[in-house]
Amino acid sequence: MVSDSITIASLQKKKEKGEKITVLTAHDYPFARLADIAGIDCILVSDVLGQVGLGYSTTIPVSLEEMVHHTKAVCRGVSHAFVIAKMPFLEVAAPFRDILKSVKILVKEAGAQALEVEGDKEIIPIVQKLVRAGIPIMPHIGATAQDFMRTGQFQLKGKTAEATRKLSDLAHSLQDAGAFAIMLECVPVETADILSRALQIPVLGVGSGAECDGQILVMHDMLGLYEKFLPKFVKVYCDLSEEITSALKAFTADVKNGKFPGSEHSYNMAVEELEKIK
Repeated sequence: MVSDSITIASLQKKKEKGEKITVLTAHDYPFARLADIAGIDCILVSDVLGQVGLGYSTTIPVSLEEMVHHTKAVCRGVSHAFVIAKMPFLEVAAPFRDILKSVKILVKEAGAQALEVEGDKEIIPIVQKLVRAGIPIMPHIGATAQDFMRTGQFQLKGKTAEATRKLSDLAHSLQDAGAFAIMLECVPVETADILSRALQIPVLGVGSGAECDGQILVMHDMLGLYEKFLPKFVKVYCDLSEEITSALKAFTADVKNGKFPGSEHSYNMAVEELEKIK
């Protein structure tokens, strides 16, 4: 890592100074490298990989092996950003001995600097044990894959005063357990503001408004590369899908019309060698 690499300490300083933290997902070397060059603070190797990269209908089928494979690729492209890998669905529902084995692979083998673990109050003791073992943990609360499995849809959380209190209690318990940051997905702006002000650690929002200490987006969404589902909270910064499709069509046309490859894209034998053949 270079000297200006992002660390947990530097993320905490950003929180204390009121500087916003940027987080984007990436799942391969090229996109990780571009995010790193752009100065993105954190790269999240998320299980959204299942939908935007592997063609699954949800994140549920993503395996530990797939996460390890893609985390390795991301880490090869990074010299500045802080890399966080997601623990796949149900991995933290196993006995702690098995959880630790999965964590060891993601951190020691794949190179993740921290892990995202999603859930509710049941993950508090797990977070505590992992932190004691030396693993930086970012709990993911609010809308989660577990909720999706129970209801068949992602629902806005923290819509009432009581729900906000419960989220706040959970977030504080996770902070006390040693979490270095909280990932907060799909809650009202007011709820996110309360949590961001109350917690000492960074609150990184996904569809949770501008008052969070940082923002997380799926890179494929913001670049217009995934068209099957676009959440309300996503801002599309460019339509690479259209640009790439146009380029591929142009390539097809050039090949069919004999325009590619041209002489500038071809190699030629030396004249004297060609004479020998003749």
